[in-house]
Order: sequence, then C-alpha cells, then structure tokens
Amino acid sequence: QVQLVESGGGLAQPGGSLRLSCQASGNTFNIGTMTWYRQRVGHVRDLVATINRAGTTRYADSVQGRFTISRDNAKATMYLQMNNLKPEDTSVYYCHANSDDRPPLEYWGQGTPVTVSS
Repeated sequence: QVQLVESGGGLAQPGGSLRLSCQASGNTFNIGTMTWYRQRVGHVRDLVATINRAGTTRYADSVQGRFTISRDNAKATMYLQMNNLKPEDTSVYYCHANSDDRPPLEYWGQGTPVTVSS
C-alpha cells in the first residue's frame, strides 16, 4: 500500500506562484508514474502534469510553460511549481501514483485546494 499526502495549496493572486508537494509513504519502492490532477466544482477531474520514474514529463496545454512537475525518488516526493497563476487554475489539486505491478495499483491523495483570486 502507498499513502499520498498533498500540501502547499492556498490562496494566490493572479500572476503569483505556489508550490505543491505530494509525499508518498508505505511501499514507495515500486511507485512508477506520478501525476497531478485538478478538479473544479461541477467539472471532471483533469490531468495537469505527469512524470515517470525516469523524469519524462507531460503537461496539459493549459499549464504548459507555467507549471513544472518534478520528483525526488529518494524522498518519494513529487512537486508542482505553479507560476503565473490564473483564476482558472482555481481547483482542488490531487496527487496520483501508479505502482509498477501488473496490473498497476492506483493511489490518490486527499487533495489540496488552490484559489487564485485578487
């Protein structure tokens, strides 16, 4: 089992920055791809950015060039640096991880809210 805990959410002004963290614990040795999702009220949960164990990344078009995903495998932690925040970035941000098992096990954090408002 793996537990994921997000932190770093809060209130930011438009144009501001926040850094989210996702700390994994438990059987972290076989965590594969890790992903940030976000969900606004009344909307589906959308992929924000994903990173595999080797560090290959992929971003949603809406955050490309503004957000940076990274991970520290030794610390079992994933990060999301969010710059030039916009009001439409307001969401609850969730951490997700897949294990390397076949089929892969999936894990979710509890979410951390981000509000971008002046």
